[in-house]
Amino acid sequence: MDRRTEWKNRVDAVWADSTLNNAEVIDRIDELAAEWPDDDALSLFEKAGARDSAGLEAQAEPLYRRALRLGLPESERAQATIQLASTIRNLGHIDESVALLRAELDAAPDGELAGAATAFLALALASRGDALEATQLALLALVPQLPRYQRSVRAYAMELTAGA
Repeated sequence: MDRRTEWKNRVDAVWADSTLNNAEVIDRIDELAAEWPDDDALSLFEKAGARDSAGLEAQAEPLYRRALRLGLPESERAQATIQLASTIRNLGHIDESVALLRAELDAAPDGELAGAATAFLALALASRGDALEATQLALLALVPQLPRYQRSVRAYAMELTAGA
């Protein structure tokens, strides 16, 4: 097992440990991140996530932005984009959140995290006051999971913003 994989396994173990409080998660993630240079995108991403999870969005935001600037593997890049968009929505930067999530969905409409991006886009749109579009997105995301009524729900969802 290479060093990065072993490190990632230890990070995952911290996230999986439900006995840790928020401060302990941050401390443990920071200890693990210290094993890498200050400009390591993955460790910055994990530090951002620990703070974000603890409700410290203002501390998480610059870490997410730096990790994204430095470049992350695709899966973590998508996660960081979604998490940054959620963070900045909570900080009141709703239009930027919507733009980030729309760009993510445009770039990877069938990506592994497209459903998550859609869910957070619906939340951002609702926060912005675009409840009908948010509802439409949520319903359209739900359609493939329906055993029946897919055509009806899709049509009704599209009617929500028709002519808007």
